[in-house]
Amino acid sequence: MEFVRFKHARFSARLPAAFRYSPSHYWMTEDPSVPGRWRVGFTKFATRMLGELVEARYEVAVGAPVTSGQNIGYVEGFKAASDLYCVMDGAFAGGNPLLEVDACLVKSSPYEDGWLYAVDGEPEEASVDVHGYVAHLGALIEKMQSEGY
Repeated sequence: MEFVRFKHARFSARLPAAFRYSPSHYWMTEDPSVPGRWRVGFTKFATRMLGELVEARYEVAVGAPVTSGQNIGYVEGFKAASDLYCVMDGAFAGGNPLLEVDACLVKSSPYEDGWLYAVDGEPEEASVDVHGYVAHLGALIEKMQSEGY
């Protein structure tokens, strides 16, 4: 897997070059074993804000239609709890069963084993490539610093 390195202030990350990214800090990549199925997970930036994940719950049935921006469940971490939003348009294909055994995979292996859910469909229109996400992340961190975060 090829990566693009991002470093700004005290935050650094290696971002998979071939993935799509949402402005809301999710990544999307097509599942190599199931054409048209995309796995979705949190970026390293999102996991840093959430902390260690302890639970992920989905409130949508497998096979149900989903749209970008739809609340599909929630995640709970040591630092915060957050609604879980869909960044795809299509049919919900289920949550990652590995997270039921070890939810910490979201932070320890965010771009491989720690994916959150899968969708048969297409990424949201607002998704960007890795370079678009790097630009978005840089601007966001600048804004956070200027506001004293």
